[in-house]
Amino acid sequence: MPVPTTDPIIVAPTNMPFREDESLDLDALARNVDKFCGTALSGFVVGSYGGEEFHMGEPEKVSALKTVVDAHAGRKFVIAGIDALSPTEAVRLANLYAESGADIVRVRIPPRAGDGGSQAPIQDYYEQVTVGSPVPVIVIHQPKTAMGVDVTPEELADITALDNVFAYIMSLNYRYECRMSPFVNSAVKFWTCNGTLLMPGGIIGAVGACLLFGNWGPHIARDIIQACLDGRYAEARAIQGRINHMDYLGMAWGVGVQKTGLNLLGYEGTVPRLPNLPLNDSQTAEVRKALIEAQILSSDGTPFPQV
Repeated sequence: MPVPTTDPIIVAPTNMPFREDESLDLDALARNVDKFCGTALSGFVVGSYGGEEFHMGEPEKVSALKTVVDAHAGRKFVIAGIDALSPTEAVRLANLYAESGADIVRVRIPPRAGDGGSQAPIQDYYEQVTVGSPVPVIVIHQPKTAMGVDVTPEELADITALDNVFAYIMSLNYRYECRMSPFVNSAVKFWTCNGTLLMPGGIIGAVGACLLFGNWGPHIARDIIQACLDGRYAEARAIQGRINHMDYLGMAWGVGVQKTGLNLLGYEGTVPRLPNLPLNDSQTAEVRKALIEAQILSSDGTPFPQV
């Protein structure tokens, strides 16, 4: 399937299922992808915080990427995540992932050098990456801290004016992103990054989303963004209000919430890879309650369709 051109586009970090011995279960991954192909999820993101990218080596990432590509069989599209301080390394990975079937690469804005350090302009980094990548590039602003800043509006304007940039994903720093959004090139898609920021993102121009919440409610994320695009803000606010607690749990308790939520929805979420731990019984009950409040799970435990 070619990359969609019609908004909203909703993508989510692809969960990596692990066996009890912590080996990657590619068969379970393929089954999950096949199940997601019947939902409102537009595409998969392989290699991200939510996909436990820093708990996997390069060979595992490539195997996972190839498995997702084979399993969706043209029904969706795939984004491969790149987090490299060196543009040379980012280009190497972009070519490797494109050869493995990725349709797009998502490249994180690298953190700035510390006090007294020096480095080339961030525009040079992305110029090298966008020229060297055989597939389109998504720029993501995801500093180490929620209120951090790794790029200025003027730098972002230059980056998103480069050829081969497909989208920009905003950070959790909403106040700052309100200032940033007018600087994103009009030819580049502007995406929000978080379930709690679906309506706030839509208000400042987001036409899509890349978010953990997309694993549980891709249809809900789509509906909120579409309501904002249509100017139906009261409707968007009503939907937003019922999902905030579930999204908060994902942010507060980490990847264990993603996996528990998927397990409750009939996917093979399995358990996190150490040092991350699975949720305890009390936390699992809280996730179940939040899914019911979000109208993702019925009161009897039956999942609502994700369409």
